[in-house]
Amino acid sequence: MRIAVVRQRYNPYGGAERFVARALAALEKQGAEVTLVARAWQDGGAARTLKVDPFYVGRLWRDRGFARAACAQLATAGFDLVQSHERIACCDVYRAGDGVHRQWLANRARAAGALARLADTLSPYHRYVLDAEAALFASPRLQAVICNSRMVRDEIRQWFGLPAEKLHVVYNGVDLDAFVPELREAHRARLRAALGVPEAATVFLHVGAGFARKGVGTAIAALAQLADRDARLFVVGADRAAGALRAAAARAGVAARVHFAGGQADVRPWYGAADCFVLATLYDPFPNAALEALASGLPAIVTRQCGAAELVQEGVTGHVVDALDADALARAMDDLAARLGGGRRDDLREDARASVTHLGLDAMGERLIALYHAVLEGKT
Repeated sequence: MRIAVVRQRYNPYGGAERFVARALAALEKQGAEVTLVARAWQDGGAARTLKVDPFYVGRLWRDRGFARAACAQLATAGFDLVQSHERIACCDVYRAGDGVHRQWLANRARAAGALARLADTLSPYHRYVLDAEAALFASPRLQAVICNSRMVRDEIRQWFGLPAEKLHVVYNGVDLDAFVPELREAHRARLRAALGVPEAATVFLHVGAGFARKGVGTAIAALAQLADRDARLFVVGADRAAGALRAAAARAGVAARVHFAGGQADVRPWYGAADCFVLATLYDPFPNAALEALASGLPAIVTRQCGAAELVQEGVTGHVVDALDADALARAMDDLAARLGGGRRDDLREDARASVTHLGLDAMGERLIALYHAVLEGKT
């Protein structure tokens, strides 16, 4: 089976890119011949790469130019199946890893002021993405949509009315050998000592770029409310907003308790050093970081606007709160801090790990291959 996988941009710390790299390896393990179609890729995992890199200035030209050039190349390449991670109408299978742009703008409007909402409405880039999204879901070529959460599946049905048989929920896979509770023993003491964090302090961990969307400001505001005044927040991810958020932490009186680690090629030591994962995201279809954290034995606090909420058992493996409710987030953080310090740590770690043991990389690869065969046989 000759499969083309389309993903335009590579960010070494991006969750979507980590998924693509893992999916490529899993698909090739299943015997598929996979070609990656991209502008550029570093350590993507595919032996074959088709470079599509037309000149551009600005993100609108970037995305539109790549879509046109990629479709032109794919039209003559003779692949059995094209799976795209980009909103292009020339694919057989689309993985909605970035979610639904219409839904993202609706969620964003809740947190934005009037001028920001007007700017989004008038933005040529947002208009292009909305139009591309509509064209994709209306394409007669589209046979199947891979949704990385039930949340995304339901949003696509709500906004575009696709039939249920075209929408397939395939959760992201996680490397269950790399992300393990034993990371705690390997990294906790060393990393905490390097950062001057007491062994007994409860450490909440955020992993991911896009700090505004992912709610780092809300997490800082919640940290300032905690009863546990020794609790810390580690923020792993590169973002231009880091300076502004450092200032926000200082205004909230918690600057000494928030550590901005920047982007990390290997996030495992940070999972090992932490006690709990927190992601106050305004919109996230299904973050790999939440999977990695749970696999590493960390209970998780996520939002209702996050697909990973489907894996969190309320009060058992973590909590689910609203993205804009810093008070509720603080209560959830206080609850887990108390439980982690009250002899329940091992139970929480075991339950967190057990919640994702069915989501290994091999299982994801098998589900994708089965779907591809069904598409090729006309059974979707």
